Amino acid sequence: METEEATSDKSLGEASPGPHHFDWTKGILKQLGPGLVTGAADDDPSGIATYSQVGAKYGFGLLWVMPLTLPLMAAIQEISARIGRVTGMGIAGNIRRCYSRWLLYPTVLLLVVANTINIGADIGAMGDAVRLLVGGPALLYTLLFSILCVAMQIFASYERTAKYLKWLTLALFAYVATVFVVHTPWKKALHGTFIPHLAMTRESLASLIAVLGTTISPYLFFWQASQETEEIKADASAEALSDKPKQARQQFGRIRIDTYIGMTFSNLIAYFIILSAAATLYVNGGVNIETSSQAAEALRPVAGRFVFYLFAMGIIGTGLLAVPVLAGSAAFAVGEAMQWPIGLERKLHQAKGFYGVIIAATTIGVVINIPIVQRMTHLTPITALFWSAVINGVAAVPIMFVIMRMCHDPDLFGRFTRVSKMLRTMGWLATIAMTAACVGLFATWG
Repeated sequence: METEEATSDKSLGEASPGPHHFDWTKGILKQLGPGLVTGAADDDPSGIATYSQVGAKYGFGLLWVMPLTLPLMAAIQEISARIGRVTGMGIAGNIRRCYSRWLLYPTVLLLVVANTINIGADIGAMGDAVRLLVGGPALLYTLLFSILCVAMQIFASYERTAKYLKWLTLALFAYVATVFVVHTPWKKALHGTFIPHLAMTRESLASLIAVLGTTISPYLFFWQASQETEEIKADASAEALSDKPKQARQQFGRIRIDTYIGMTFSNLIAYFIILSAAATLYVNGGVNIETSSQAAEALRPVAGRFVFYLFAMGIIGTGLLAVPVLAGSAAFAVGEAMQWPIGLERKLHQAKGFYGVIIAATTIGVVINIPIVQRMTHLTPITALFWSAVINGVAAVPIMFVIMRMCHDPDLFGRFTRVSKMLRTMGWLATIAMTAACVGLFATWG
């Protein structure tokens, strides 16, 4: 039986395969793009800290959350990507076009604040990871990483930047390797994966909310939608689907495959991070983990130097992937809201405001890691993680409602409003789950 989506797609006519058609006979990595990078960026050093905390404290008990959230995050990311591909505009641009500025500006402000704090936590974790590996001043390494991340976005073309980001996703396999190096009680792991259990305490609920907030984050929606618009700009034969609807079937197919592979990869890595912490730290009495570098350091005495090196190197690799995504998504959102020239294909002098946001967000992220600033603001790494989770939770709910509204808006989506019942259902379930998480976050606060 055909879905609504398949039926509506048939009315669009056949399209020639074209450069974006997903060809399974070719190298998969070469054809994957925004979905893969977005999924991998979700497992940033801040996310690693959250997943490590959960594994070290609750063992295998929350492993079931990752397979449960996979279809939810994949659905909302697919819809975000469709928005970018259909309209040729990112999410902020479409909010500005169709909705009130009272919704646009607070949403973009919350995104920028959350991303900036997250950048600070991530590059601080990268600096700490290098300090653990080779010694020396963590702040210096933090500064060097920030310069590298900014330079990669300003001086490299979009095509080259996208290629670097895709290859950096391989760093996440360090966490898969960790599980197979240490002794893992697979029977307990499988039980925790397939038999949901949650103690109804404030701490366990807060941990569940933290995992949901880490897995489904607003910057991922903005980034993937914006990267679809960048793909259009980078390819002379591509246009927004609203202008070239005959490309819809192949583009929607590519988006779905790219997104589901990227989100599956993201959740699988998160699963292995929780599992590695549970198999090492939890079974040895549990450790209070506040940052990803603390997780790496705690592994050294219980799992050996090799596992410690794997974990620490993974922090650096994921940070190099995530920081450009965090800064870039903020820049796309601000640029679209302000109607500035935007895009990673543009030179610095062609998009000064756009790159200015990238530079400013990354610079503030470095400043957050200066000890005197931390003492003055009381913004330690763990409080930075907490506040970024709070702001992400607050921002995610209205953004997800708007995203779901967009895909049903005929003025915006035209003939593409008829998405499949499954995608629509999963998107709304994700929105409801994040609403419940946000309510739960404030209910357990204190």
